[in-house]
Amino acid sequence: MGQNFLACDREQSWLMPPSLREWLPEEHLAWFVLDAVEEMDLAAFYGAYRQDGWGRAAHDPAMMVALLLYAYAVGERSSRGIERRCVEDIAFRVIAANQAPDHATLARFRVRHEQALAGLFGEVLRLCAAAGAVSVGVIAVDGTRVKANAADRANFSYEQLAREILDEADEVDAAEDQQFGERRGDELPAELADRATRKARLRAAKARLEAEHAEKTRELERWQQEKDDHIARTGNRKGGWPPKPRPIAPAPEGRINITDPDSRPVKTATGFLQGYTAQAVATPEQIVIAADVITGGNERHRLKPMISAACDELTRAGITDTPQVALADAGYWNSPDIEHLADRGIRSLVRPDADKRRRPTRIRSGPLYEQMRDLLETDEGKQLYRQRQAIIEPVFAHTKITRRADRFQRRGLRACQAEWRLITATHNLLKLWRRSQTLQPA
Repeated sequence: MGQNFLACDREQSWLMPPSLREWLPEEHLAWFVLDAVEEMDLAAFYGAYRQDGWGRAAHDPAMMVALLLYAYAVGERSSRGIERRCVEDIAFRVIAANQAPDHATLARFRVRHEQALAGLFGEVLRLCAAAGAVSVGVIAVDGTRVKANAADRANFSYEQLAREILDEADEVDAAEDQQFGERRGDELPAELADRATRKARLRAAKARLEAEHAEKTRELERWQQEKDDHIARTGNRKGGWPPKPRPIAPAPEGRINITDPDSRPVKTATGFLQGYTAQAVATPEQIVIAADVITGGNERHRLKPMISAACDELTRAGITDTPQVALADAGYWNSPDIEHLADRGIRSLVRPDADKRRRPTRIRSGPLYEQMRDLLETDEGKQLYRQRQAIIEPVFAHTKITRRADRFQRRGLRACQAEWRLITATHNLLKLWRRSQTLQPA
């Protein structure tokens, strides 16, 4: 008797299932995403298209939304990657109904409907709330560094920008002199087109640094005026006015990235990277209830805005409960914000001291600092604050490592904010899908 193997005949003709419903099992994520999209309000997408039917037919926005949601959920954010998988991947083909939008169509859809895609965060949160997957007694806020779509070598100081502009002008003049001699050329040579664009970016970056310097100067002047008014009104010279801004240099300083001017070098545990700080507020079920992106890495003034944004998102999702406890690390310490949240009935547990081994941890003094330290030393405080990492850190780990969303694809703060809300919306969608799997009867 010869060896026994399963037949491998690539010329065999097969009759594929006539219905797309038979291509994937019923519990597959693709079907869950399609069902979720049917429950969403997509008026913002459809409202962007003509009502008279004129023009070339466009892909159905509901299909495009489902395709992007599924792609982001499985860690595929590249337009070319999505186009390729619409041909090679059964789940993508099911969602696209055997259509294959090209990468340019997908990219234009994301740009055209940027804010509508960001609004899907609220739609997914509403579905999570309807399924009973959101509890808001204790919430945690934190931030993580996300790379920008820009290289750190594209950072220029004000002096470097001015020098580059002059050098670019000299190079263009020299090239034109070599090509045209003493005569005048009617248009810029094709090989110099990119240089002209680069010069425009350099000039825009230089103007931005000048505008930021002017704003900082006005901020210092406003602070001085508030201080003078306070002293004149109360006669108290010991305090009572806002903290003094940092000293302003006589000329614009700092560095700016000419590829993505909104991005900044931000510090991480392994060094600096060119990027943004993405922030999230999560519940014990690791459902994200607020998401935002800021430039730089200073989170001191973000406690109140993030918790307030979370409360607003919960209200829009139909949840009337108010968070009772907000947990945050030392980077979010801000006395006015903590007092403001306390007035709203939200108790904040924020470490007043950074955990650094090379210097004393208790470097801040005052009644609120000592009160917070005493609270965190109690059994209740320890038990509550111990939940912070377990609530928020897995959200970032799953997003940046498992789904490989550790770098923004868009450029500019507004575009990155919309992209981060879409990323966190798909995180919530995955949480809801896994919850539905565990609740299904055996």
